[in-house]
Amino acid sequence: MSTANKKINRNSIIIVALFLVAVSGFFAFWYYREKIFSKEILRLEILGSDTVKMGEETQYTVTYKNNGNFVLENPKLVFELPDNSLTEDGKTRLTQDLKDIYPGAQETMQFKARLLGKEGDLKVARAWLSYKPKNLSVRYESDTTFTTKIDLVPITLGFDMPSKAEKGKEIAYAINYFSNIDYPLENLSVKVDSVNGFNLQSANPASLDNIEWKLATLQKSQGGRITIKGLVDAETGNHLDFSAQLGMWIDGNFIIIKEASQDVEVINPLLFISQQINHSANYIASPGELLHYEIFFRNIGSSSFDNLFVVAKLDSSAFDFSTLTSSEGQIRDNDNLIIWDSKQVSQLQRLQPQQEAKVAFDITLKGSWTPSDSEKNNTVLKNTVNVSGINQEFDTKVNSNLQLSSKAYYVSPGVFENSGPVPPEVGKVTTYTITWQVKNYLNDLKNVKVRAPLPPGLTLAAVFPESQISNFSLDSKSREIVWSAGDIIAGTELTGALPSISFQISLTPSFDMRGKVAGLIGQATISGEDQSTGSVVSSTTRAVDTSLPDDQSNSGGGIVK
Repeated sequence: MSTANKKINRNSIIIVALFLVAVSGFFAFWYYREKIFSKEILRLEILGSDTVKMGEETQYTVTYKNNGNFVLENPKLVFELPDNSLTEDGKTRLTQDLKDIYPGAQETMQFKARLLGKEGDLKVARAWLSYKPKNLSVRYESDTTFTTKIDLVPITLGFDMPSKAEKGKEIAYAINYFSNIDYPLENLSVKVDSVNGFNLQSANPASLDNIEWKLATLQKSQGGRITIKGLVDAETGNHLDFSAQLGMWIDGNFIIIKEASQDVEVINPLLFISQQINHSANYIASPGELLHYEIFFRNIGSSSFDNLFVVAKLDSSAFDFSTLTSSEGQIRDNDNLIIWDSKQVSQLQRLQPQQEAKVAFDITLKGSWTPSDSEKNNTVLKNTVNVSGINQEFDTKVNSNLQLSSKAYYVSPGVFENSGPVPPEVGKVTTYTITWQVKNYLNDLKNVKVRAPLPPGLTLAAVFPESQISNFSLDSKSREIVWSAGDIIAGTELTGALPSISFQISLTPSFDMRGKVAGLIGQATISGEDQSTGSVVSSTTRAVDTSLPDDQSNSGGGIVK
């Protein structure tokens, strides 16, 4: 190869090499340009309180600053509140498009919320800010977190119960709750854990499953109480571990905000206290009835009791306290207490092991009274007995006060138009109207029926209203009238919606009735099934005749002519 050709090849190689260097340098420049940007150039942080009270409004401040030389384009901020936070609009994750962030620019944004949780819970807020540096193709994202501790929950949740309970005895305890949060708490519930050795029997207010009690919205300075009764059946020496949680339902999850627990030691029973009313341990009382109370207490311990002191406290609007008497006890009228001590009752001076003593008193129930809303379907006679510091509460159910009025009219406006001579005459037809009306005061009743005999010489003519015809019958052989009044709720006398029926009867007096008052309807009996006590309650009303004592327009008398 000539010298000239070699020179040309060498120059070609140099040109190609220079081209490759230039291309490599171009790509290296752009690669380096992309790499020299660091996401640390954007400073992102969350400022807030390190500790808060639960339910107290807290504010988060998100700060971001561009410390670089690039304009940050199309920034987008995502802020996420801690789990189960409460906000006015219910949102806990917020996304916002921001303006371009120029070098040196610093901006802030605020977010408010109320944190929900238990004392000691750590609540984490999170923020992400994504952006694209100007003239770069890569999109970057910075993130940060901030942790707040719930150091106080201004809600009270506690047990009101003894530290010791006797085996085989019924105990009652209360769960008290109270809010001091300046914010309404909704969807609240109190839950209790089942306790081995404690057989839950009843609760007030009632619970469908005896595990959860749903609460109404709780405002600041509002609270309530759940009372639970049950039987201690654990062995002596064991401990009953009671626990409760107050929480809020959010999106189907139960968020606990307060917990409480208490330990109760099971001990040997020392004094067994029992009660009988009218010689029955499971007596169900009725309005207007005289009740003879006997309180028995047996020493089932290993040592004697000396100088016993017995107190009985009665509580119910059904009692007529003016009738309270006791041959040995002292009655304190101002607080409805009966007191027996060893000075008046010799049995109380010493009670040996396995020995039993008793005290007694009498009281009458009112014939009628206006029950409170809480007493409807739940009227009970409470007797709290204290024997030298040992307490026992007895509840006695009360049957509903079911009453029937039976009235006869010749002039009955708005019902039937009667005819015939007044006073009635032998052989002539006179029609009358009988009206039955029911009052039910205390408990709901089912299957209420009224029965009464129709005297001889009378026939049934019509029934009002017509809707009751299917519930009304007359047995021709026994001459018994039956009205099926159906189910009747408590409190009919207060609402004014008294169940009633009217029927027209025809009287044709016979010769042997001459000179006498003729019967129109016999003594009526009303009965129904009490849904609170489980008893069948009944009452009777007077028979009515042609004297028509309830018909003020009657001036002709009732003696048959």
